[in-house]
Amino acid sequence: MKILVVGPSWVGDMVMAQSLFIALQTKNSPVDIHVLAPAWCEALLAYMPQVSKAIAMPVGHGELGLGKRRMLAKALKAENYDQAIVLPNSFKSALVPWFAGIPQRTGWRGEARSWILNDCRVLDKSQYPLMIERFVALAYARDAVLTDSPPWPKINVSEQEKNLALEKLGLETGLPTLVLCPGAEFGEAKKWPAQSYGEVARKWLSKNGQVWILGSASDCPDAEKIISTLGNEEKARCADVTGKTSLGEAIALMACADKVISNDSGLMHIAAALERPLVVVYGSTSPGFTPPLAENVATVNLQLECSPCFKRICPLGHTNCLRQLPPSMVDQALQELA
Repeated sequence: MKILVVGPSWVGDMVMAQSLFIALQTKNSPVDIHVLAPAWCEALLAYMPQVSKAIAMPVGHGELGLGKRRMLAKALKAENYDQAIVLPNSFKSALVPWFAGIPQRTGWRGEARSWILNDCRVLDKSQYPLMIERFVALAYARDAVLTDSPPWPKINVSEQEKNLALEKLGLETGLPTLVLCPGAEFGEAKKWPAQSYGEVARKWLSKNGQVWILGSASDCPDAEKIISTLGNEEKARCADVTGKTSLGEAIALMACADKVISNDSGLMHIAAALERPLVVVYGSTSPGFTPPLAENVATVNLQLECSPCFKRICPLGHTNCLRQLPPSMVDQALQELA
């Protein structure tokens, strides 16, 4: 079997897509899996041994780009895929497999694309309440019933990859390392306040540990606010590498962590796939649909009446679900992790 998977555009979703790749490999051994996804995904997919080839989508997120999609499809015809599995629910995400004439085009019904996908399925959300289940179900026939729990994503990083990232960023692992992930691309309603992260960081540093802050360039302001809460001696053991790493380097650094605190974000899913002891802070979202898939994980939230609202910005204007969540609650969860 040779299968093209049209992958998602979010880091966390791509991590969870590995469960589909594992299922495909188990069901169709041998199988050759290619993944069509944004170019940034290549670094993440490189850590997934089930994927033999990553193909960069030449069209930006939200762009139709019919001409570019047709050109890509023309090039992909030579691959002679047996099947395409389309994970996003958008109409445009199904176009390349259709243009390429891939015989079996599988995906869930969405955005009037039933005539493009010839294996178009109607989702029963009660049957598959988790995103990971919805991904894995597409590896099997439409009338199949999943009786086993889906395989969890698992990322392995070599010592060489860790050492290269450490050397580039000028970091060392001699002290117990707490990684903070204060960002969330989805929106502010997922972000625990920097002041609260700072309080937990100070407690960790008071026990002779060190702190690394990971994230994209957009997370630099939050990292600066966290560092501003620290004293001079504490700052010496706190490294802000937001915006300074590639995704691959961030994964390698995360693999070095003793413990991790994160918002509900892509880096949270990476930490879980790396099996790092992890505390996840929830505000506008919940672990009900896309939970961190690992054993040594604690989730904290206040379970206010107004949450989860699943909004990017708090519709009530106060974000109490995060502002009122005390650092002591997260610190306690951190201490209880193995």
